[in-house]
Amino acid sequence: MDALITAAARALAAGDPLGALKRVALRDDAPALALRGIAMAQLGDFARAKALLRRAVRAFGPHEALARARCAVAEAEIALVSRELGQSAKALDIARATLEAHGDRVNAAYARYLQARRLLLIGHLDDAERTLAELDVTVLPPASQASCELVVAGLAMRRLHAAAARNAMARAEQAAQRAGIPALTAEVQNTFRALERPCARLVTRGDERPLRLDEVETLLASSAFVVDACRHVLRDARSMVSLERRPVLFALAGALAEAWPGDVPRATLIERAFRTKHADETHRARLRVEVGRLRTLLRATADISATRRGFTLVPRHASDVVVLARPVDDAHAAVLALLADGEAWSSSALALALGTSQRSVQRALEALAAANKVDSFGRGRARRWITPPVPGFPTSLLLRAPFPGS
Repeated sequence: MDALITAAARALAAGDPLGALKRVALRDDAPALALRGIAMAQLGDFARAKALLRRAVRAFGPHEALARARCAVAEAEIALVSRELGQSAKALDIARATLEAHGDRVNAAYARYLQARRLLLIGHLDDAERTLAELDVTVLPPASQASCELVVAGLAMRRLHAAAARNAMARAEQAAQRAGIPALTAEVQNTFRALERPCARLVTRGDERPLRLDEVETLLASSAFVVDACRHVLRDARSMVSLERRPVLFALAGALAEAWPGDVPRATLIERAFRTKHADETHRARLRVEVGRLRTLLRATADISATRRGFTLVPRHASDVVVLARPVDDAHAAVLALLADGEAWSSSALALALGTSQRSVQRALEALAAANKVDSFGRGRARRWITPPVPGFPTSLLLRAPFPGS
């Protein structure tokens, strides 16, 4: 490589895309096209960046496999940042294997980091952890080490391991300081502050208070009977029951837990579970059936006793009953949680990350747009959704993850 290409590459590594463009903006040879593409990506013009990288791939030709693989990794990162999560990961796998075969350990490690980051975004936490376990972080430059540690912190936060998240972010902060890139340092500091913000609410005996991530972790490790409205799980120290696909039963459990140790009138339970204020005999009969189903599911952890006016929850082993509520009361809180990162998401990427149908996500986005909570730009497949970051709104408890202790 000539001196200008080397200087442009160093400028990009230091987070200075304008400095890189000053050196190669007027050149159309393959290395310059690749660097121009990376610079445009750092400046946020992803469409131009992808076009330049594809021109670079064609210019390198079929015999320059190493350079083409590096371009493929750069294009995969652009797809990740622009939330094109539905693209096949096979191209990145092939590029990583090519880099490893040619001894480019740094870019091969970076490709593995991108794979882990994508898996984290779509909620495949086990696969992301296995990918990170195969990654040698020490070969990466400080900026990439910081980014990798942020993925480790994100995994820990999704699994409700506050101490592990704090340690990973401390390592990320040290790496960011060594890199000397202000934007990266700001990103790490913002993630650090998320641990100190409330991420859920504790509801018990008619009172509620906000909880940080470490407090949520402590609560779930306690002996209390917890109705987890973030994950739709009922649990105590001995067992756990998932009601993720049983919304009526979960609504009944939530109402009983909020009123504990008192009882809940039948009319209130009908209104909460069936969303109607005009109950008739069919609703009362259905309530008896649903309470019977809930009693069967909870037989190892709690009983549901009938009273003169309704029903009451009676835990078998726990001395306390609490509700772990979402940080915000919104039917589409999980969609808002993803959009709160400030990136522009497509409905298909949101559906992939949430593990639901694209049509369900589209309905949620339409409802949020009607409430002026999100905005969109573009049309058809190019349509993207965005919202300003919501202060104090971490995403860890609203996104898909294995249940703690499962």
